[in-house]
Amino acid sequence: MDDEFSAGYSRVLARDLVLKGVGGNTAANALSAGYEPREIWLAVCEMQDVPAGRRLGRDIPPKN
Repeated sequence: MDDEFSAGYSRVLARDLVLKGVGGNTAANALSAGYEPREIWLAVCEMQDVPAGRRLGRDIPPKN
């Protein structure tokens, strides 16, 4: 979430954004309730209109 929204705003979203895709929980509560992080991330993407091309995160070159 930090890569997409910045460190500060991602914390606000995790704490306050109610996600339909994970039972009406916030991301933080959904993690505590046992939802898979990927399922939560996709629910955040849906609510925040993150384009499909950015839902897998940024490309990070492999370390040698």
